[in-house]
Amino acid sequence: MQRILISGILALLFSVNARAQIDTGLVKAQKKMDAAIAIISQQYVEDLDADKIVEDAISGIMKELDPHSVYIPAKRVKSENQKLASEFEGIGIYFNILNDTIIVVSPISGGPSEKLGIMAGDQIIEINKENVAGVNISNDGVRERLLGKSGSVVNVGIKRNGVSDLLYFDIVRDKIPLYSIDASYMATPKTGYIKVNRFAASTSKEFRQKLHELKEQGMENLILDLTGNGGGYLYTAFELADEFLEWGKMIVYTEGEHSPKRPLRASSRGDFESGKLIVLIDEGSASASEIVSGAIQDWDRGLVVGRRSFGKGLVQKPYTLPDGSEIRLTIAKYFTPTGRCIQKPYDKGKKSDYYKETFRRFEHGELTHADSLHFPDSLRYYTPNKRVVYGGGGIMPDIFVPLDTSQNSDYLRDVTRKGILNKFALTYVNKNREEILSRYPEVNSFKKNFPMDKIMADFIEFAEKEGIARNDDQIEKSELLLTTQLKALIARDLWDVNAYYQVFNDYRHDFRKALEVMDNEEIFKELRVEK
Repeated sequence: MQRILISGILALLFSVNARAQIDTGLVKAQKKMDAAIAIISQQYVEDLDADKIVEDAISGIMKELDPHSVYIPAKRVKSENQKLASEFEGIGIYFNILNDTIIVVSPISGGPSEKLGIMAGDQIIEINKENVAGVNISNDGVRERLLGKSGSVVNVGIKRNGVSDLLYFDIVRDKIPLYSIDASYMATPKTGYIKVNRFAASTSKEFRQKLHELKEQGMENLILDLTGNGGGYLYTAFELADEFLEWGKMIVYTEGEHSPKRPLRASSRGDFESGKLIVLIDEGSASASEIVSGAIQDWDRGLVVGRRSFGKGLVQKPYTLPDGSEIRLTIAKYFTPTGRCIQKPYDKGKKSDYYKETFRRFEHGELTHADSLHFPDSLRYYTPNKRVVYGGGGIMPDIFVPLDTSQNSDYLRDVTRKGILNKFALTYVNKNREEILSRYPEVNSFKKNFPMDKIMADFIEFAEKEGIARNDDQIEKSELLLTTQLKALIARDLWDVNAYYQVFNDYRHDFRKALEVMDNEEIFKELRVEK
C-alpha cells in the first residue's frame, strides 16, 4: 500500500509536463525512482512513514534545482501565502511581549480593538479566561489565541495603567488589513518619501493612495525606498513601475526554456510620470524590487541610489499536490527593458552557499567601497540616453552609498541582539506616554525637541540590569546610532512605524544622499536622467 501511494504521488509530480519528460529523460528517471521506493517499502527492516519518504524525496529534488525552487508542506502553505496577503482575520493589534507580558503596541486603525477603545500600552493578561501573563507565552501562542474567523468572539482581560481592576472586552474578530507601506511623509516641502516593505496584493492600491496624499501636500519629487524589500508578486511590481513610466514602455519580460518571452508594458494610467524620482536599494532589495528599480533605471526615468541589489531574478509558479502541499518551481527568468538578467550566478544544489553571497560582498569590500566591483564589457548595457548600466546579477545603483560601519561596536551588537533597545523603548513609553504626548503632541515636535541625554543614561542603567556591562568607549563610538535608534523606537511606540522612519531616516546615509542629490540639478543633467 505504501509503495502504491509513494509511486502514485511521485508519478503525479513527474507528470506535470509530459513533453518535458520525453525531452529530458524524466520518464526513465521516474521508473528508476519507482523501482527504488518499491524495493525500500517492501524489503526495509522496519515500518516506513510513507508521507515522510515522499516529502524527503521531493525536497531532495528541489534542492538540486535552483535556490528559489522549493517544496512547501501542506501545513505551511497557508502561512506562506499569508505573507503576501492583503488581510488576515483577528482582533487588529500590533503587540510585543515584554517581561513575559503581552503589550499592545498599537491598535490597527479601523480594526475591532480600536473601535472598542483598546489602547497602546494595554497589557493583555487573560484570553478567554486563560492566564497568559508570566507563563512564557510565545508570539505564535498569542497568534493562535487571537487570530480566528471573522465574526467569532474572543474575550480579553486587560490591565491598564491607572486602573486597578482588569478590563474585560468581548472582541468580535474581523478582517484586518495588512499594510505593505511602512511610511509615507513629506521629507522636505517638495519631496515626498514612501517606504514599501513588500509587493503584496494590496500594495498598488496603497501606493496610489499615499501618492495622492503627498501630492495634496505639495509633493513634486519622490524618494521611493525599496531597501530590504525582498519582493513579492510580479504583477504588483509591474503595477508599481507603471506609475512612473509612459504608455507602451516595457517594464520587464520573462523567458524560460518552456516559457516563451512575455513582455509587460506600461499602461496610460501612471500617476507620477514626471517629477524627480530617486529609488533607494540595498543588498536586501530583491525580485519585485529589482524589477521596479531596473525599469526606472533602464528608461532614464530616475536615479537609483544605494548598493547593488540582491540579484533574485527567477520566476516561480506554484503547483499544488494532492495533499495540499506545493512545489514552487522556477519556470523563467526576469529581464529588465535593456535585456539585463536580474539573477545573480548560482551553483545548482548549493543553496546555503548562495545565500552567503551577501556576506562575501562585505568580505570583498563591495558594501563599503564603490571601486571594489568591476564588470566586464560583456555585461555593459545602454539606456535610451546612452547611460551605461550593468548586468551580471542585481541592479547596480547610479550613485553608490557605502555601508556605514563606523558606529559598530560589541556593545551595540549586544543590546541589539538581545532586544534590549526595543524592550527599553516599550518600558519607557508605557511609563511616560501621557507626559510625553502632552509635551510633544505630534511627530515633528518630538523629533526636533525631545531630549535624549537623560534617556541614554536611563538606557545604560537598564542595559546593565539586563546583563550588558557598561563600556564607555564603545558607547561613545556608537552614541549617535544608539540615540537615534532609541528615539525612533520611542516614536514608533508613541505613534506608529511611520514615526519611526521620520526620526531614523535623518541618520541614514542613503536617505541623506538622496535628499542631497534631489536638490542638485547638475547631477540629473550629468547622468542624463529625465525629471
